[in-house]
Amino acid sequence: MKYFSTRGRDERLSFEETVLTGLAPDGGLYIPEHIPALPENWKSEWRSYSFVDLSVAVLSLYISPDEISQAELRQLVEKSYSTFRHPDVTPLKKLDDKTYVLELFHGPTFAFKDVALQLLGNLFEFFLLRRNATKSEGEAQERLTVVGATSGDTGSAAIYGLRGKANVSIFILHPKGRVSPIQEAQMTTVTDANVHNVAVKGTFDDCQDIVKSLFADKEFNATHRLAAVNSINWARILAQTVYYFLSYFHLQSQLPEGTNIELIQYVVPTGNFGDILAGYYAKRMGLPVSKLVVATNENDILARFWKSGKYEKVDSSATGPGPTAVANGASDGKQAAASSGVKETLSPAMDIVVSSNFERLLWYLAFENATGAQGEKQKEAGRAVNGWMSSMKADGRVELPIPVLESARKDFVAERISDDETLATIKSFFESDVPYIADPHTAVALAASRIVAKTNSPNTYQVVLSTAHPAKFSEAVSRALAGSPQFNFDRDVLPKEFRGLLDMEKRVIDVERPDVELVKGVIESLVGHQAGEIKKSGSV
Repeated sequence: MKYFSTRGRDERLSFEETVLTGLAPDGGLYIPEHIPALPENWKSEWRSYSFVDLSVAVLSLYISPDEISQAELRQLVEKSYSTFRHPDVTPLKKLDDKTYVLELFHGPTFAFKDVALQLLGNLFEFFLLRRNATKSEGEAQERLTVVGATSGDTGSAAIYGLRGKANVSIFILHPKGRVSPIQEAQMTTVTDANVHNVAVKGTFDDCQDIVKSLFADKEFNATHRLAAVNSINWARILAQTVYYFLSYFHLQSQLPEGTNIELIQYVVPTGNFGDILAGYYAKRMGLPVSKLVVATNENDILARFWKSGKYEKVDSSATGPGPTAVANGASDGKQAAASSGVKETLSPAMDIVVSSNFERLLWYLAFENATGAQGEKQKEAGRAVNGWMSSMKADGRVELPIPVLESARKDFVAERISDDETLATIKSFFESDVPYIADPHTAVALAASRIVAKTNSPNTYQVVLSTAHPAKFSEAVSRALAGSPQFNFDRDVLPKEFRGLLDMEKRVIDVERPDVELVKGVIESLVGHQAGEIKKSGSV
């Protein structure tokens, strides 16, 4: 299996090269040459598989044994998921006869991104150790400088996946004051010598733009050997496809024998589009999925696309002032957020204007509507995506052709959920017959699931992806349940791992404005430093 850029470059990379490179030199994202079909007997053979077994089975379809042997792959997978607190890794819980929750937050940082980033960290180390083992004595060792942007959970999950890894330095950019206190503490209290937190005064999109600029700078990239941990890295998407298959089998096991579950609808709280894109790949491989529901908060660029076909940072159809921003912690960066179109919400990990992984879906939609032989269709799709992304960068908007929108609507439906609806949903599910405490991102998906369920066929089952532990968003959860006398945050929500976290020593570098040159200076000054040489805090 080889991988190529969504923007049409002719180069073909191995899995190892794809993982270590992250973002393509032309600014595109890597995708596989083809989407493999499932084995004919997958339903019977995989039915009793554990998460580790399924991971090996699914990943093997995309990774040649010449690159990673079956034994090596199993060792990597076992090591990655030994850090999870639940034996199923991503357990499925029943809420009612038609609605189930897939809990993805049982990893080290209590967020779904642990599923991919525990594996990605081990892949980085595996490839580097193997490469360096062939070096002669005195020859320079290969190193990686991992750079990522986070709206909350990616940062801590990446840090926990890479802390202490040999030959790896990691720099995580987060928007100062725009992640929850627990999320910030999870990142900044990790004091391993190879971990560096950078707080940028701006928005997540500012941080993401800086990361993309760093990768696009050929000289800087080559000097520091940059690698990506955001979901632009293909390994992230691949790892996340696994829990879609696991949920299918676990749902099957929880229903009466003989029940038809050919209609499964996955409802996914969506920001950067990576988690739901993994479901799209699972469906394209052969998993029986009726629809994938894109659940957005008030930063609804994706919901607006499925409504109109316009992919635009700011809603051109809106009139008057937008909804009032709702603070989720400190107010730093609000002015920058307003000017960029980002709205602060109670689900901050989804406070994103441009969804990076949406480009991968656009390639498949363009390919589906292209003409000619396979090779020419791939080139035509690459040219189309390159043009669309150029328009998006230049104008902040692009209107996709009607056939492309119609293709997108075959597999997806989208809904926008407000903060008020999010709070009401948290309360509603806590006070239901089967009480469930949802974090605000999961609540966005639960609210969307209720809307979409009204038009579902009677034999459709909904699986809602729960992406974070509610303790990570204490303000929103406590606010929603303030009037419920039976609720006690410390007793019902707070895990022991979070107690005292906010009071621990922190290390973070402040960057006063979203300036790529300032961030370059931070990286150049810290790469290769040992723990004793790193400042505890500072600003640039």
